[in-house]
Amino acid sequence: MTLKDILTDITDKNAPILLSDGNNDWNANDLLGELSEPMLKRAAHMQTGLYIAEINDGGYLGRILYRLKDKA
Repeated sequence: MTLKDILTDITDKNAPILLSDGNNDWNANDLLGELSEPMLKRAAHMQTGLYIAEINDGGYLGRILYRLKDKA
């Protein structure tokens, strides 16, 4: 699964969450329009309710890209 797949799924479900990169909070749909194609094509995994992390070349979870936050 790619980061684009995850963001599209969040957008399609109209999930009430924000994605935090440590500096800003984002809506999934905004990230789909802002991120570059290479970034969107990164292999990623979403741990529901916690985070979205990249999957490294070895197939393991890498750095956390976004923490999930409930929309208030």
